[in-house]
Formats: sequence, C-alpha cells, structure tokens
Amino acid sequence: MRIHGHTLCLFNSIILLVLSSPLFLSADSNIPPPPPPFSCDQSNPSTNLLPFCNIKLPISRRVNDLVSRLTLDEKVEQLVNTAAAIPRLNISAYEWWSEALHGVSRHGRGISFNGTVVTSATMFPQIILTAASFDSNLWYRIAQAIGDEARAVYNAGQAKGMTFWAPNINILRDPRWGRGQETAGEDPLMAGKYAVAYVRGIQGDSLEGGLLKDGHLKASACCKHYTAHDLDNWNGVTRYVFDARVRKQDLVDTFQPPFEACVKQGQASAIMCAYNRVNGVPSCADYNLLTKIARQQWGFQGYIASDCDAVAIIYEQQGYAKEPEDAIADVLKAGMDVNCGSYLKKHTKSAVAKNKVSEKLDIDRALHNLFSIRMRLGLFSGDPTKLEYGNINPTKVICAQKNLDLALEAARAGIVLLKNDNGLLPFSKTKTKSLALIGPNANTSNIFLGNYEGPPCKNITILQALEKYNAGSIKYHQGCDFVNCTSATIDEAVDIAKQADYVVLVMGLDQTIEREKHDRVELGLPGNQEDLITSVADAAKRPVVLVLLCGGPVDVSFAKENSKIGTIVWAGYPGEAGGIAVAETLFGDHNPGGRLPVTWYPKDFNKIAMTDMRMRSDPSTGYPGRTYRFYDGPTVFEFGYGLSYTKYSYDFVSVSHSTIFLNAFKNAVKDLGSVRYVSVSELGAKYCDGMKFSANVRVENVGEMDGKHPVLLFYRNENVRNTGKPKKQLVGFESVSLSAGKSEEIEFVVKPCEHLSYANEDGLMVIEEGTFYLVMGDNEYPINLVF
Repeated sequence: MRIHGHTLCLFNSIILLVLSSPLFLSADSNIPPPPPPFSCDQSNPSTNLLPFCNIKLPISRRVNDLVSRLTLDEKVEQLVNTAAAIPRLNISAYEWWSEALHGVSRHGRGISFNGTVVTSATMFPQIILTAASFDSNLWYRIAQAIGDEARAVYNAGQAKGMTFWAPNINILRDPRWGRGQETAGEDPLMAGKYAVAYVRGIQGDSLEGGLLKDGHLKASACCKHYTAHDLDNWNGVTRYVFDARVRKQDLVDTFQPPFEACVKQGQASAIMCAYNRVNGVPSCADYNLLTKIARQQWGFQGYIASDCDAVAIIYEQQGYAKEPEDAIADVLKAGMDVNCGSYLKKHTKSAVAKNKVSEKLDIDRALHNLFSIRMRLGLFSGDPTKLEYGNINPTKVICAQKNLDLALEAARAGIVLLKNDNGLLPFSKTKTKSLALIGPNANTSNIFLGNYEGPPCKNITILQALEKYNAGSIKYHQGCDFVNCTSATIDEAVDIAKQADYVVLVMGLDQTIEREKHDRVELGLPGNQEDLITSVADAAKRPVVLVLLCGGPVDVSFAKENSKIGTIVWAGYPGEAGGIAVAETLFGDHNPGGRLPVTWYPKDFNKIAMTDMRMRSDPSTGYPGRTYRFYDGPTVFEFGYGLSYTKYSYDFVSVSHSTIFLNAFKNAVKDLGSVRYVSVSELGAKYCDGMKFSANVRVENVGEMDGKHPVLLFYRNENVRNTGKPKKQLVGFESVSLSAGKSEEIEFVVKPCEHLSYANEDGLMVIEEGTFYLVMGDNEYPINLVF
C-alpha cells in the first residue's frame, strides 16, 4: 500500500497526540518529549540530497533552490504567520508569531507551556523598569537568558518557531499610552541602545557585536512597531485608523533613531511594521519606510512582518486600498514579507491573477527573506538539537537559579527612589516593631508581570517578602477592592495604620488601567486611591511610605508635597522577583539607584490631545511639546531623576577637545540668520568619525552606603532659539557600582555628528556653530564648535 505525504503526515500527528496524551504519559514516564519541528530530515532519502538541504552551500543559494521548487499555492501559504508544512519537500510547518518581551511569553501562537517539560519561564521586569537601570550590560544579559530559555523551549518540543516579536522600541511620547510599559522610555538614544543590547543578546551575538558565525541565530528578534506608533485607543481613536501626522524633523531625530540603531548596530533579523498610517500612508504599505530607508539606507537584511491583521485594515478600516487585492499589492511591493493574520493567504492568488502582484518579483522576494531566517535558525539543517544550540537543556536552563538571580538583580536595579524625607527609609530591621501594609497591590504577584507575560517560575508578593524579615507584627489591609479603587474601606485602613510603627502603602495601576488596546484618559491615581493614601498618612504615627506599581507615569504631586508622606518608591512592574526587591529596598538590603526613563507630567497635561504628534513646543499656541528634550511645562519628576540612600559627586577630569574646527567644509556651511550650520550628511562618515572626542568624569560615592549608580551625560546648547533644537540631549550613560567613599573614572566618547546635532525642519541632521555644554549633575564643561 502506498501512503501519500499528507496521509502520512496526518498519521504521524495522530500517533504523536496519542503518545503525548496524559493517559499515555505518567509522572515517572521515560518517554522523551516530541522532537522540535525541523526541515531537511537527513534520514529521508527523497529530500536529503536536494540543494536547499545542503548546509555546505550558501544560504542564498539554498533558498533560491527551495523557492524554485514551490507551486504558487505553496508559496501563498508561506506568506502568513502560521506557515503550512510542505510534506513532499520534507519542509515542516512553522509559526512566526512568538513573543518574548521580558521573558518567553504565553502570548502568540508559537510557544506552549502545557507540555511535559516546560510549564513556566523566568519573568524579568517589564521593560520600562529595566530601562530605569540605565545599564546596557544588564539589558544584554537579560536578553541572553531569554534567548537561552527560548531555544530550550524549542529543544523541549514545545515551540513551533524561534522568531520572537520583541523588542518594542517605540518612543514613550505620551504618558497615557497603554503600552508605554513595554518601552525603554522617551529618549531615542536610550531606546536605540536598549534595542541593540536586546537584539544582540537574544540572537546570540556579543554585546559588542560581530560574534554571529555565518549569520546563525540562537533566536530571532524583531524591532517593532515601525514607525511613529504610540497610540492604541484614546477617546475613540484607535491604532487601526490613526494617521500619525509627523513632521520631518520629528521623524528623523525622535521616531526613527531606535530603529536605525536596531538595524545597523543590532543587526536585527526582523522588523514589524505598525498598524497606523504615517502622513497618510499605512506603515506596512510604505515603500519609502520599508525598502528605501530600512533596506537600502540602513542595510536591513531580514524579514518584515505586519502587525496582526494590519494588512486587512488597509482595505477594511482605513480605506486606503480600493479592494483586497490592492492591499496585497501595496504591502508586498512596499517590502513586507509575512502577514500576521490570514489576509495574504486569502487574496494573494487572486492578486496575481489580476496582475497586481508579480509572483517572481514580489512573492519570491518575500519568501527568500522568510526562508533565509529559518535557515539561519538552523531549522533546515537536520535535527537542530544535534547542532549549535541543541545542547541548551530545558531542564537545566529554564528557571535556572542564575536566571532567577538575574531577575532579582534587574528588579533591584530599576527601582527608583523619588522621595525620602529625613531618611525615612531604610527601615531598621531591629527597631521596626510593627508594620501596616495597605493597598490593592500589596498581596498579589500577578501585577508584577505587566503585559506579554508568561507563567513565572515563582510567585511571591510584597507581603510574603516582608514577612521573611520578621519585622515584628505585619498588619495587612487591601484598602480598595480593586486597583481602580471605586470602593475603598478607608476607615478600616486608617484604624490599622494608627496601630503600627510604620506604614507602607502599595498603590498604582495594573493591566485594567493601562494595556494594549487601552490608553489612559487621565494621569492621576485611579478612583479613591489618593483619598485613601492621604487619610492613612494623616492618621499614621510617622510619615508613611508610598510604593507605586505602574508602567506609565502618574501625577503624585499631592504625595510629593505632603510632609506626612515621607517616601515615594516607583517599582514599575518588577517581574517575578519584584516582591523580594521591594522588601529589600524598604529594609536597606538594597540601595535604590534607578533613574526615571520618562518625564512624569502633571494632570494638566491631559488637556493635550494624544493625537498631536508634535515633539517641539509651540509658544504661539501654548503647546508645551513632549519629552524632556522639548517639553516646556512643569513636571512632577524629570527624566533621569532618582535618589539613593547614599550621595554621589561628579567632576570632569579631562576632555580631549574643547574646540572643534570645521574649516575644511567652508563651502558646505550655510547661514541661518546669525548662526552658521553644516549638514551631517555633507560631512560624511569618515570626517564625522574623526571628530569624536573623549570626556572623562570622576564619580564618587560620598555617602555611607554602597550603591549602584547610573551616570548620565547630557549636552545643552548655549543658545536655544525656536529652531527645534532640544533643550538638552542625552549623550551617554554608564552604570557603576561604588562602595562608600570610593570613586571611579568613566570615559564617555562624544561623537558630535551624532550627539551634538539636531534635525532641521527639512529633516536634515545639522551641526551649528557655537558653544555647547556637557552636563553631568550640576557640573558643566564648555565645547566650542567653530567653522
């Protein structure tokens, strides 16, 4: 009897389901987990000699051979996230959609946690808190751990793919954005450095880059959402129909730099185009963005995925395409490769029939990009568990103690001390006789995970972590039924607070308040939280401690100005080890050193429309601008703000160049009134590289407690007129650990073309003649730029 390929595939699937069912497997079963899916099984004589299975050939040649063997129907089924198997060629099915924002996630369709081996993964802090560490090395090590656990899940047979749609490197432009928690904050240089660290870590590169052998990938990272994407659902405006009207200068110096860094420095293997339109054109249908800029200007070599159903909305909601086949043509000709969703599967063949899409030029190009990534992942090289990353053992790697320790280190490093009047914290371990713990976030661990989470290895709440200190009697009260705090039992909370030596309130937001598809409409704490906090503070014996768990910033001016609220701690969404990190911070086993990666605005900012994409302020209309670089209004806390239980001092030790000459480019110099400037592109990469100089600074811990401290170097321009120049700009950052009384010298490399330039109204990066100041703390150092 002859069994056809599809019948054999179905038969094998049935056998696999039976063998892996709970009835067949007992707890002490020796039956191994199913092997991970792969193509080019070397034991299959019908395909093992085909060129695309020959690992000695260049990947480009192998891909060309593979694509040439496919029928149009087979090709179309590869253009969606759930790519079908091609049994006649020994090609397995593949799922492109997996998530790993801050740990291997349960979201997406590629990862399963209900198998026989993997039931959880290490959940690191949500990105906004990790960003507060200003520690690129920490970011890289977290990504390394995530990449190891991701490959381990695959090796356990519980992953249908190894392409992870992270990191989110959009700028946190507006504090109300529900997904701001996923980002590295509001500074483009910082977001770019985060992107590079994450991508290199998860893909198996070194932090410095250049380690990947023949382009092989441990896992594939994807920088999203390209571009100017930072609104989900605000006052009835959704991300699906929003047209982001972005000025050229804002696009060039705010929204694009993280993606450029991700591609050029991180060597990311994927980009995701966003739902929204940019200046009228859907991102996934924008040839200029996808092909001219990403591929041609930046040299991107990878695949471009749509956000889920982003192709369908081009026709169905945006009305940009006149019929479905036009939407297919728009995205394929723009340079997109794979559709998260089914739209390309439904309509590509008819688009070809109508001569709107070329099979050879458009479809084959997309398939070349897609299959190249699968080959770089080792999924066309026989059993991948016997190859480069096959020794990553799931039972030894996933939830390993070193990863749990790293999750705790990350939570500690990100926590920001916003207020600490009269040294209220840390509490004394011996003198704290009783403690009242109040708030809806105090005895839950789910909130720690933020969104795009997976099942954590361990769960421990702040209450449980504090109990381990045996700090006398701990009285706990929820205060509010839920985080939205529409119903608060204030009287009961006050009674408990009156009886305690010290009071800690754990308040803030959660995923019901800020999340994907849900932006905030106000900036204060929800419901009756403020009343609860103030009432408890008024009744307590001593000033109280306020711990905030939230992703986006909140206006807590009332607490900042209230002397009965002695301490404010921001702990973001701190991951599975967050309870321990908060408890350690309260009792001094951890000295907080994080600094805010985003401006905290007052409630009055809510009058600004979230749909207004302008970054620069406009004094003529009262528009205040956005982010620390351009915002002219009052703040609750500034970008980069953060206290410590110790104190630090800074000194500029030496700067290699205090004057920079550009005499060789007199013909390129242009006048702007009384100021002259030159375009960075006219200077050229070689000349720009020769302009860089070093700034050495000494940082000293002048307090009495050891600590870890992010050192931030800014520049400001002496003459900021209304020309769109930033008020100040981050040049670089380093995180340093210092014992009490010790100092360390740090070298920053300043690149004028990158760090001292700004975008003019035409979207050109330019450098002006004049005096710049390097700024660190209260110290400044002048740099003169002379034509």
